[in-house]
Amino acid sequence: MTPEQLRALVAELAGALRERVLPHLGSHAGRAHGGEAPGGDVTFAIDADAEEYLADWVAARAPGVAFFSEDAGLVEPSGSADWVLVVDPIDGTRPAMAGFEMACVSVAAAPLDDEPRMGDVTAGCVVEIKSGNRFVAGRGEGVQADVPVRPSANASLDRLFWTYGLRGRPARETMEVLGELVDRSSVGGGTFELGSAAYDLTRVVTGQLDAYIEPGPRLVAEVPGMRAAFERVGGGGVLNNSPYDLAAGALCVWESGAVLTDCAGAPLGDRPLLGSGADYQMSVLAAANPRLHELLLAEVERGLVRLRKRVEG
Repeated sequence: MTPEQLRALVAELAGALRERVLPHLGSHAGRAHGGEAPGGDVTFAIDADAEEYLADWVAARAPGVAFFSEDAGLVEPSGSADWVLVVDPIDGTRPAMAGFEMACVSVAAAPLDDEPRMGDVTAGCVVEIKSGNRFVAGRGEGVQADVPVRPSANASLDRLFWTYGLRGRPARETMEVLGELVDRSSVGGGTFELGSAAYDLTRVVTGQLDAYIEPGPRLVAEVPGMRAAFERVGGGGVLNNSPYDLAAGALCVWESGAVLTDCAGAPLGDRPLLGSGADYQMSVLAAANPRLHELLLAEVERGLVRLRKRVEG
């Protein structure tokens, strides 16, 4: 497929999934638990319906293309596939069930080889389920959106508008890392927990937010006892961002000119694209500009020092 065909494919699938989910937005029936996804998160009825629709759509409309989703894992056609779609049919299930606008469909496309990486993503589309606003990015082609693309020039932490996530994360430990930044920015700026990584990333693209910070995997990897703390909150699973949460939104951020790395400043491009669970999860630091990114990396490091001191006594 050509780059144009790939962008059209991810946009068409994202739009179709949005139309499937939209009538159920805010529905209490969608809150019924349908089991547990391989990544450890709860699967709600609204997720199960979207996942089933995804499989049917790909089989009918793109039968020679593989796809990967949280519930299904990697699904390949009977013959060999050159491309794989990395799909989160509802990124922000809890906002979707509440009828909020933060829920998104996230679809990315990459060549299917032995070990696809985040940096291999060629096309990505994020669609807001409630509004229908769409972001479509192509590698080296920029990002086109239904709203203005204009990352912020702000580099003041006192005026920072930013977001983080607490779903399945231990709140006390996470706030030990982020709390000083929350306090510093909560009056002159604003802090938000919005419930969707794709939505958070695209808010950096629009300039509505200056940054998005998710340090969870660093806590698990570097601080004694943190894996047990995450498993306690996650019902036995470690719940942080997986590649399917980030793939499309990350490409949008990169193509907008904003900065996106993990919370140690390492690039995400070399991280595995296909997988779920703790081994595939990645921390995230998206910032609107390089100076702000530098300042926020330093804040995360100071926060990790505080957490280690508290844990180690």
